Amino acid sequence: MSDWALIIYCGLITFLTRFSMIALLKKEMFNDRIREVLSYVPSAIFPAIIFPAIFLDNNGLIHLENNPKILAAIIAMGVGIFSRNILATIFSGLASYWFLIFVV
Repeated sequence: MSDWALIIYCGLITFLTRFSMIALLKKEMFNDRIREVLSYVPSAIFPAIIFPAIFLDNNGLIHLENNPKILAAIIAMGVGIFSRNILATIFSGLASYWFLIFVV
C-alpha cells in the first residue's frame, strides 16, 4: 500500500467515525439541560488549543518574557470583545503579531 493510499484511508476512517456520531445521534435524545451544557464544549476546548501556542516555546517551556504572542493575543481579545467579529479578531491578532515580530 502506498503512502498516499494509507493517508487517505486513515483520513476516511477518522472522518467516518466522527461524522457517524454527528449524523446518527438524534437531537431529541438530549434534554434541554444536556444541550445547554454541551453548548459550552467549544468554549472549553478553545483555551486548551490556544494556550500552548501562545505561552509555550518549542521545548515545551513557558515563555513569558519578551513574548510578542502574548501582546498580540491581548490585542486580539480586545478587538474581539469590542467588535464581536471573528474575522476582525483574527486579522488584528495576526497583524499585531507580525508587526511586533518584523517592525518592533
